[in-house]
Amino acid sequence: MLERIHEITGVLLSADEYLDDFWPNFRKTDDVLWKLERIQSFRQAGEPSWVAMMEGDWNRSLKLIDAETGAAGEPERAPPERFVRRRIRIVEQPVTPYLQWEMHVLALRGATVEQVRVLDAGEVAELEVGRRLPELVLLGTAVMYEVTYDKTGTHSGARRIDDREVIAACRGELDKLFTGGEDFRAYYEREIVPLPAPRVSL
Repeated sequence: MLERIHEITGVLLSADEYLDDFWPNFRKTDDVLWKLERIQSFRQAGEPSWVAMMEGDWNRSLKLIDAETGAAGEPERAPPERFVRRRIRIVEQPVTPYLQWEMHVLALRGATVEQVRVLDAGEVAELEVGRRLPELVLLGTAVMYEVTYDKTGTHSGARRIDDREVIAACRGELDKLFTGGEDFRAYYEREIVPLPAPRVSL
């Protein structure tokens, strides 16, 4: 089902409409909040630490991360205790500067905010015949968003999908991917921490 999301009817939302739609549904979330990330580079012009990284000041970027929340395309606030939050991060090699930055953001948040697993892109290759997996946010059992981006990697909005059978099928597939993924902390310590400062081409 994940590879067929682009075929499913949805309600088109602009970036602002997505935020307006997201928060009321977020407050009603009745189960796991899922996030699937596939794109390797996003544009985060509103994040000072991302801007510092893009300007070539990696040390300042790392210092600024501590004061920031947020990663590509998803509203970020601490989830209420009534549900858990899980993220599946698909990674290609070599790791992009954006992904190196994002991994440090996720590491700072830690397991108290969300549970994160990492999958190599090769592990989802059989699902990606013709196109990559979508960027998804699922709010429990009732609402799913296919989050969209323009050619620069800037968040442009979303498609809201309300079909509960589709959502249930996606939740089952996400659960399988999550179970098969590597624990974030182990991946981060092995693959991200040893990396030199990213080289960014503007």
